[in-house]
Amino acid sequence: MLGRTASGLFWLFRYLERMENTARLINAAQWMSLTRMNATDSDWLSVLNTVGAADAFMTQHDEVTKANVIDWLLRGSDYPSSLINCMDAVQFSGKSVRTAITEEVWEAINAGHIDLNTQLKTRVSESNLSTLLSSVRDVVSLIQGMAQSTMLRNDIFQFMSIGTHIERTDCTLRLLDVKYYVLLPTVSPVGSVLDNVQWETILRSVSSLGGMKMAYGEQFSAPEIIDYLVLNRKMPRSLSYCLMKISNSLRKLSISSRRNTESMRKAKHVANYYLSVHVDSIFEYGLHEFVQKLLTLNSELSDQIAEDYRFYE
Repeated sequence: MLGRTASGLFWLFRYLERMENTARLINAAQWMSLTRMNATDSDWLSVLNTVGAADAFMTQHDEVTKANVIDWLLRGSDYPSSLINCMDAVQFSGKSVRTAITEEVWEAINAGHIDLNTQLKTRVSESNLSTLLSSVRDVVSLIQGMAQSTMLRNDIFQFMSIGTHIERTDCTLRLLDVKYYVLLPTVSPVGSVLDNVQWETILRSVSSLGGMKMAYGEQFSAPEIIDYLVLNRKMPRSLSYCLMKISNSLRKLSISSRRNTESMRKAKHVANYYLSVHVDSIFEYGLHEFVQKLLTLNSELSDQIAEDYRFYE
């Protein structure tokens, strides 16, 4: 497979996952801000810090307001990861790898592109925000569902899966850090009613509250939530599950190309040294510091995959 084709598939599904992640982040931040006493619009600067986009936002705006941050995350033309830019990137990547994807996937991409561009022509009002975020999840689910049900499980599918799970890892890490950035300055003691409500909101933002209750019962603690979102290999948005899927795809690619890669070594290093620990070790390390370290390692793994498979050739 040509490197640029592998790159197109990888980034098509990274951007697709990023669209849903943006919707989840906005929804999580909106609900979590409601649990904070004396919340102000300036708190949304913390959301920009979470996605590493505060500096870019401030070059375009004089002040931070909830409406401006949400509009920028949804429609910011100068923000590469805005929802509308991600959808454009999905459509562009789909066109570049048109012969590698099925007709059903291509039709779902085009339909989603038309639908979301129509809804994002003008600023989204707060009353319509929930509908828009639901539409994003529907578009992403349709494209991913068509890929799952119509694509051969060959090298093409492996690059799609790697892109999805690299981005999903990034999303789960950033959502965990939302609590640190948005709520740390006034957070209630660990285990308080407010603390538990905030953690429950994180679970809702990754559609995992039901699964959490199945695994731990109706009552659960912050360490159990971290264990579920980081170390549980059965939870499809946990870090361990995502890395397992990435490693499986890299292994299948190595078999077909008959060579081991540096990206396989990096994935094994993360699994052995960071995701094979007890949850207490994560809190001893520092949850924020752990999240930041894993974000760096995930980015390095993505770059290594691009180098190993010559994405830019």
